[in-house]
Amino acid sequence: MSSDLQVRTDPAEVGMDPARLARIDGRLNRYVDDGQLPGFLVTVARRGKLVHVGRAGFRNVEEGLPVEEDTRWRIFSMTKPITSVAAMMLYEEGAFQLTDPIAHWLPEFAETRVYVAGSAMKPVTSPQVEPIRVWHLLTHMSGLTYGFHHAHPVDAMYRAMGHEWGTPPGADSAEVCRQWASAPLVFQPGTEWNYGVSTDVLGRLVEVVSGQPLDEFFQGRIFAPLGMRDTSFGLRDGDDVESLARLYSAVPGQPGGAATGFAPLDAMGQAAHRKPAFLSGGGGLVSTAGNYLRFIEMLRRGGSYDGGRLLGPRTLAHMVSNHLPGGQDLESFGRPLFAETPLRGVGFGLGFSMVIDPARYGVVVNAGDYSWGGAASTAFYVDPVEDVTVSFYTQLLPSSTLPIRNYLRQLVNQAIVT
Repeated sequence: MSSDLQVRTDPAEVGMDPARLARIDGRLNRYVDDGQLPGFLVTVARRGKLVHVGRAGFRNVEEGLPVEEDTRWRIFSMTKPITSVAAMMLYEEGAFQLTDPIAHWLPEFAETRVYVAGSAMKPVTSPQVEPIRVWHLLTHMSGLTYGFHHAHPVDAMYRAMGHEWGTPPGADSAEVCRQWASAPLVFQPGTEWNYGVSTDVLGRLVEVVSGQPLDEFFQGRIFAPLGMRDTSFGLRDGDDVESLARLYSAVPGQPGGAATGFAPLDAMGQAAHRKPAFLSGGGGLVSTAGNYLRFIEMLRRGGSYDGGRLLGPRTLAHMVSNHLPGGQDLESFGRPLFAETPLRGVGFGLGFSMVIDPARYGVVVNAGDYSWGGAASTAFYVDPVEDVTVSFYTQLLPSSTLPIRNYLRQLVNQAIVT
């Protein structure tokens, strides 16, 4: 796939109707025209052939800078699949077992307590019955949380330490892990699913096991082999700041109603203008659509890209299988997710969610479709049944503002005709 996103394949050659593909842009353009979305870029590929690239609106509304093919996006939690792949590359080398307690490498988590009752100021806790294991980090069953959830007393404890939409200034990955380890877990490891900083801790594990900072591991072992030249933790020296899309937040409407617009989030957005002290394996990367498409294509091909192999196909198949106990879905086993992704009919594996029951999911989709998205409404998915990959980029917080991810699936799938 070309990094410049040039479409060289007639959609009909891979069983897709170009007129029906145009419906994708039609729906997304309405969000731009209605002032609900600043701009977007969307890609659709089938059988490894790029068949549709749509873009509209602005990467910077106030300055009139349009979305371009080389626009850089804060991908936030779309960093997580990359960190999960990094960890599983080390797993394939025999560096650890998935059942190993992480305290072997991160001893600060050996004595982390578990919340039982009480307030954020006076919590009642108990010892861990089960240690946090590597697979608990990969599956978000560690008991760790996010400060921005505002759903649990432990969330408030994270915020009090400076962990909401960022981390304390100057704190690196070793220090933030020590801080998280000092707070109680939300539940005993392995007993529930809760979206949190698990993948950030996994990134720290990659650093300790490999002996490299996370950015160096990513660059040498993932980005260079895949040709992802414009993906990094924040902008690098010499990068064009104007190439990075401006970050926006939705302007709330009436209670229970749709958002009425968006406003710039410059204080938060400018954190990505430089390399941060904390290399967040859970959400710190900026990338381009063309770069991330290379990563998605590696996943579609079962772990290899252009002759280079990052993972074995059996490892990747294990990662995109449902690991929730008893084959449950996130609605029955998980806590509320800060995203618009449905929980019904969705399982979770080692770094990815996947559709396990299309009827319960409520959208035209195939079982086995796996995906993840980012806080600023970016998203991607891979459909192994139809051999389709889709990615979407914008910069609008929160990701629950618009039902874009559902629209993408229904509009892409209706364009598949053979």
